[in-house]
Amino acid sequence: MMKRKIRLAFIALLVLLTIPAVQGQGRFPPPRFGQYTVGDDYFLANYTQLQEYWATLAKSSDRMKVVEIGKTPEGRTMIMAIITSPDNHKRLDRYKEISQKLARAEGINEEQARALANEGKAIVWIDGGLHATEILNSQELFHMAYQMVSQNDPETLRILNDVILLLVPVNPDGLELTANWYMREPDPKSRNMRLPRLYQKYIGHDNNRDSYASTQLETQAINRQMYVEWIPQIMYNQHQTGPQGAILFVPPFRDPFNYNQDPLVPVGIEVVSSAIRSRFLAEGKAGFASKEEASYSTWFNGGDRTMTGFHNQVGILTEASGNPTPMEIPLVLTRQLPRSDVPLPIAPQKIWHFKQSIDYILSANRAILDIASRMKDQWLYRIWRMGMNSIERGSKDYWTVQPTWIDEAQAAAAKEATGARGRREGEVSVGSAQIVPSKYYDMMRTPERRDPRGYIIPSDQPDFITATKFVNMLIRGGLDVHRATSAFQVAGKSYPAGSYVLKAAQAFRPHLRDMMEPQDHPNDFFYPGGPPKPPYDVAGYTLAFQMGVQFDRILDAFDGPFEKLPTGEQIKIPAGKVVAPAKGAAVGYLLSHQVKDSFTATNRLLAAKEEVYWLKAPFTVGGKTYPVGTIYIPAKQTTKPLVDKLAAEIGLTFEGTPIRPTGDGLKLRPVRVGLWDQYGGSMSSGWVRWMFEQQFQFPAFEVVYPPQLDAGNLKAKYDVIIFMEGIPRSDTERPRFGEGQPPGNLPQEWADKVGAVTVAKTIPQLRKFVEEGGTIIAVGSGNNIAYHLGLPVADQLVERTPTGVVRPLASDKFFVPGSLLTASVDASNPLAYGMPEKVDVMFERDPALKLEPDALIKGTKAVAWYGSAKPLRSGWAWGQTYLEGGLAAVESSLGTGKVFLFCPEITFRGQPHGTFPFLFNGIYYGAAQSVNLAQAGRATR
Repeated sequence: MMKRKIRLAFIALLVLLTIPAVQGQGRFPPPRFGQYTVGDDYFLANYTQLQEYWATLAKSSDRMKVVEIGKTPEGRTMIMAIITSPDNHKRLDRYKEISQKLARAEGINEEQARALANEGKAIVWIDGGLHATEILNSQELFHMAYQMVSQNDPETLRILNDVILLLVPVNPDGLELTANWYMREPDPKSRNMRLPRLYQKYIGHDNNRDSYASTQLETQAINRQMYVEWIPQIMYNQHQTGPQGAILFVPPFRDPFNYNQDPLVPVGIEVVSSAIRSRFLAEGKAGFASKEEASYSTWFNGGDRTMTGFHNQVGILTEASGNPTPMEIPLVLTRQLPRSDVPLPIAPQKIWHFKQSIDYILSANRAILDIASRMKDQWLYRIWRMGMNSIERGSKDYWTVQPTWIDEAQAAAAKEATGARGRREGEVSVGSAQIVPSKYYDMMRTPERRDPRGYIIPSDQPDFITATKFVNMLIRGGLDVHRATSAFQVAGKSYPAGSYVLKAAQAFRPHLRDMMEPQDHPNDFFYPGGPPKPPYDVAGYTLAFQMGVQFDRILDAFDGPFEKLPTGEQIKIPAGKVVAPAKGAAVGYLLSHQVKDSFTATNRLLAAKEEVYWLKAPFTVGGKTYPVGTIYIPAKQTTKPLVDKLAAEIGLTFEGTPIRPTGDGLKLRPVRVGLWDQYGGSMSSGWVRWMFEQQFQFPAFEVVYPPQLDAGNLKAKYDVIIFMEGIPRSDTERPRFGEGQPPGNLPQEWADKVGAVTVAKTIPQLRKFVEEGGTIIAVGSGNNIAYHLGLPVADQLVERTPTGVVRPLASDKFFVPGSLLTASVDASNPLAYGMPEKVDVMFERDPALKLEPDALIKGTKAVAWYGSAKPLRSGWAWGQTYLEGGLAAVESSLGTGKVFLFCPEITFRGQPHGTFPFLFNGIYYGAAQSVNLAQAGRATR
């Protein structure tokens, strides 16, 4: 009887304990829309539904608050859910302040840091849907919010008490497009995600390559929360391309990790990853793979989760399998034997349902939140410790060892090898390691190799507007920036007021170094003597180099009349000016071609029917000589108000001249531009569209698809056609579409855009276009057009076999996986007006050309080339000597038109402002008219 009473009492207690959970769940509706619950097969909810559902939850729950964090390019509101306990919601501002103080570390000693860590709450960011067709992750957001507001189990309540969860759908436009496209089919089994266009208005998949440049509205909104406002200690970025024969990839990541990062970053990733993996094993969730089972590393700074490592945060990535249309998990035999990277293999699955994948991601979420809760104080303290490490390293002589230094030391040690067995003097062998004298360590740490104490960006450089844009990108990434309030001197050099100063002694020093210093990617091969192992994304990307910013590296401590600019606040480009001549009235205005925003002015001037010329010879007036390419605008009654407005709005300086230039010039005219694209969308074309619409205001352009090219009569429609890619080497190449072959029942607006450029049909129309006076600008694989048009160029990156066969260089001989190379430039060529004699170009497995012997006779000449056997500036270039003498830019004539070939990525992800002039000059140069400026001047009176 007593046992029965005890049992009944225990059951009653269980009932009482479960009542709050049941009551809590009853208050909140599950994410159900019509006949579907989110996660059901053949169903996707869109962004509008997510907004409405989260608003319902937030209205009913004191655990959840929804805030606006930005706008998308298509005008949608970006939202973020803040989920934590009701008590924590009352002190959100305080917890944000604590997170900021600990992350920035400045002025906080260890005792204060530990006290703040004890008081604060761990901040965890979880985002989903960045790549919109990786739809699993945006659908999971519905369920995660529902769980956190409705569940009352001890783990959830502990997490809510210790953690502030920031839950973010990071691509609203893409979610709306993808879900609506999928659901448009009435037959569920016909639904697909083969989208007709990019799922971010301009850049599609590259929205996860934009973090350090922060060009897009979504990235700017994300970065403000990540590096200025909340600065979470842990972030989880969810993606969806699981390894074959597995459900998902889970960190740790493979080497190399970027040596600019604090070593606590990769170790922290392992701690969080271990929690995820352990939870999967405890729940019997098989089929997760890590490390060498995928290509993901932490080298590259441009990804949503990889940029965190340069801000002392732990960034987690998963890549999961899953689709609303049920799929199969195939058998991959090499993933059936348990080992550290695949500890619990999964059997092949004939049918894998969408909800199964969602459950995996929810478990990963819970594992991260659980470890954040259990180690709350440690995560808060660790981000302070890493920040303080950065401040200390930036405040003293410090050396960041580079792979090339080690290679040099090894080579020097090898020269001293002695003895019959090659033993080096003083060397002791321990296993496979070789111990060498410490003098080789000293050899690496020479005084000139010290890390800079800071960087100075002079305000008197030719294109200070672009330099300011660069600094604004750094500010969006949370960096501290100072500005000189008056002239000053450092290391014997004078700098003017307004110069920017970037001190290395700051918490986010790893990010600063990564934007200013060359990346030195280690040689990484599958096995000794084997082919290179491709890095995840690119190897070298130093933003200061790409943008052509002039700066000085300061190796010793320095100070001056510096004001610290407000954290996270963008610098407004100061107004320019219109300078009147010292004597007489202005008959015209001179504008520097070196300033990239001069193209914005040119576009607006031509649109206003003003005359614009490029000088083909230097021009001296008032004791000042203006270089070749200087822009001249004759003064009319309408001119002065317009240049006044351009100076005020853009920051340009126009200099009035009392005399007209003489000699030859190029008269520009408005041009009609066709920008190639394809069904499914081209990211490289999308980047140019963004540049045209959002940055430099090119008014007269339209996107043109292969069917319109095939229709012919192109010269009647366009003056210039731009191919960022899309020209096949032969018709045997398979056309590439954005998301696979298009479905058969396309709406008419998209049916007219399906197709690809072909040698048989499109090339004859393009040849006719050029011969009739049109201009073709080809970038990257677009350079294939040179061979179809018979231009006198050939491939530089080939070899001839002993049997006489010409073939491309194999990767074990030549491999440049996205790196910055230095090219020499013929700045006297109109294609390169305004450019320096040396420029850094992004080379991403691109072509390099050479001229045939009869090239000059046929009107073809080099504009830029690799003039060194070692052109690498930042990144990794195996076999770079093959590039010496190879061409980066070529001008060619055909009929009465022109073809401009640019081998490297001159508009790479909207970043290399230093090479933008190649494209912008090309747009106007082909249609420009050579004139005598004295006669042209008289004509305008």
